[in-house]
Amino acid sequence: MAIENPYYTHEFHGDYELIGLGEFALEEGGVIPDLQLAVATFGTLNEARTNAILVTTWYSGTHQIFRDVYIGPDRALNPEKYFIVVVNQIGNGLSTSPHNASGANAGIAMSKFPRVRIGDDVRAQEQLLREHFGIERLKLVVGGSMGAQQTYEWMVRFPGRVERAAPIAGTAQNTPHDYLFTKALVEAITSDPGFKGGEYSSNADVVDGLKRHAGLWAVMGFSTEFWKQEVWRALEFDSKEAFMEGFLEPYFTAMDPNDLLCMAWKWQHGDVARNAGGDLAEALGRNEALARIMPINEDMFFPVRDHEHEAELTPHATIRVIDDVLGHLGLFGVAPTYIGQVDQYLQELLDADA
Repeated sequence: MAIENPYYTHEFHGDYELIGLGEFALEEGGVIPDLQLAVATFGTLNEARTNAILVTTWYSGTHQIFRDVYIGPDRALNPEKYFIVVVNQIGNGLSTSPHNASGANAGIAMSKFPRVRIGDDVRAQEQLLREHFGIERLKLVVGGSMGAQQTYEWMVRFPGRVERAAPIAGTAQNTPHDYLFTKALVEAITSDPGFKGGEYSSNADVVDGLKRHAGLWAVMGFSTEFWKQEVWRALEFDSKEAFMEGFLEPYFTAMDPNDLLCMAWKWQHGDVARNAGGDLAEALGRNEALARIMPINEDMFFPVRDHEHEAELTPHATIRVIDDVLGHLGLFGVAPTYIGQVDQYLQELLDADA
C-alpha cells in the first residue's frame, strides 16, 4: 500500500497541479490505472497556442529546480513571452509513483509498480499537452540529464511537433558506463536490509542505503576538479565530509527508494534507437527540430565526446559546450557562471528561425 512522505508536498516543491490522464498503458506491458501528472506552468498560452515550451525533469528532480534557477523574466525561459509547462516525470514522487500509488492505483503501489520507459513519459506528455492545453506544436523542448533523454525522445518520436530542442547533459542512447553506474545506485538501495524487497514502511527504514546512494553521486555527480579545488568551500562547508553530511545526504535521504529505483530503470534503458529497430542513426535522422546539444565539459556521466557522436547523427543540431567545474551536478545552477551560459545558448536557439 502507498506510504506517506512529507518531502513530496507543496511545502517543499511549491505550486503544481495534478492532471489525470486516466488509464495509461506502458511500453513494457504494464498499466497505470489512473495516471496523474504533476504539472507546473509559468506564463500565459497565447490565443494561437504557438508560444508553448515543454520542460522535462531529471533523476530525483522536480519542477522546483526549474522554477528557482531556469525560469524568470530575466532568463531565456521567460514566462512573460512563453507558456512554460514543466511536467514531472512518472515515478518522481509528485506524479504517479510507487510510494504514492493509491485509490485506483493501489494495486501497483511500492514493489508492484510496473516498469516505465522514457517513451512512456513522452507519450504521456504529448497526451497531456494535446488534450488538456490544446497544444499541438512546441516552440521548444528542453531538459537536463534524464530530461535530455526525454527531449531526444520527443525529437525522434514526434519530429513534426517540435520546432526547437535543447538536450542538456544527457544522451539519446544510454551508454554501458552509465548503465553500470546506475546499477550500482540501485544496489546501494536494495542491499539495505530495511528495503525489504521494496515493502518498507518509511524511507527512513532505508536510510543507510540512501546514504550509500548519495556517496556514489559524490563520486560521479561532481567532477574530480570539484573535489581537488575544494569548491564545496564556496558553498560554506568547511570539509568534504561536512558537505556530504549537510548537502548530498539530506537531499537523497528525504526521498523514496522505490521512486528512485523507478527512475533509475528508465535511465538505464533510455534509447531512442528503439523507435527505429535499434538503429541509432536512423532514429536521430528523423529529427526536424533546430537543436542545441549542450554537454557540460566536466561531466563524468555524459562526456562531450558522447554528445558529439550523437550530434553527428542528428540533422539541424549544433553543439554548445557549458563550462562548469561541478560536472554533471552543475545542472543545479550552483556556479554563478552556469545559468548565463544556458541562457545564452537557449536565447540563441529561440531567436533562430526554426
